[in-house]
Amino acid sequence: MSQVKTLIQVGHSPDPDDAFMFHALANDKIETGNYTFTHTLQDIETLNQRALKAELELTAVSLHGYAYLTDTYAVCACGASIGDNYGPMVVARQAGSIESLKGKTIAIPGKLTTAFLALKLLLGDTFKYEIHPFDEILNLVEAGKVDAGLIIHEGQLTYGEQGLHLIVDLGVWWHDETGLPLPLGANAIRKDLGEQAMHEVTALLKQSIQYGLDHRQEALDYALQFGRNLDHSKADKFVGMYVNDWTLDFGPRGREAVQLLLNRGHEAGVIPKPVEVEFIG
Repeated sequence: MSQVKTLIQVGHSPDPDDAFMFHALANDKIETGNYTFTHTLQDIETLNQRALKAELELTAVSLHGYAYLTDTYAVCACGASIGDNYGPMVVARQAGSIESLKGKTIAIPGKLTTAFLALKLLLGDTFKYEIHPFDEILNLVEAGKVDAGLIIHEGQLTYGEQGLHLIVDLGVWWHDETGLPLPLGANAIRKDLGEQAMHEVTALLKQSIQYGLDHRQEALDYALQFGRNLDHSKADKFVGMYVNDWTLDFGPRGREAVQLLLNRGHEAGVIPKPVEVEFIG
């Protein structure tokens, strides 16, 4: 009798770096043993909200979102999206300084995104915001419907094509402040799977990431279908920004950066209670 496999429901963003990371698992490129994987692609804020209800066994989450999930999820040591002296950006129709954002309305991609946490650490309560899907924000800024936009994903490479100006790169700001990279997203694994399964599934995720890095062109071809308005070279650059050595393991500096970010968030009153991060793998 064949053994019944454990179903792992995976959630990740419909963008090239996540698709690159999950290519091997999504397209049966590696042996998954006692586990079978299904994949749901949704924007990161939707995944954060689903994680609050613990709906998926393995899910991409914002590290800001993880602050509210510590009872139900641990962070996989692999699968991180980390901006090393780059990250989410605030862009506007006119060039300006950070000071020029005060009192303005900024379109954001979600309150639980790490981008929003970083923006709050920078500006405090000095700005207004509206929540919009991440892939609509550039158009809203260009049309003058908001004063500025907080950009994640491939918008970081394409905002100039819409005649917009960079006001601040939050990854650069964070690096100047702390000397550390800005940890943005992670994969979280549900604790009720049990210790053994958590480690085994995390190991399979790491294998999938390694497969993508080892078969870069093949994984990139798959990832390209998720790159809105990205040509091949931009998609390649974008994947390189967020799938790299950091993605195979946070490492000591990455872990330090995660803890510091969440500590700062708590000290600033953005995150209600102190967060102790638990890493698996």
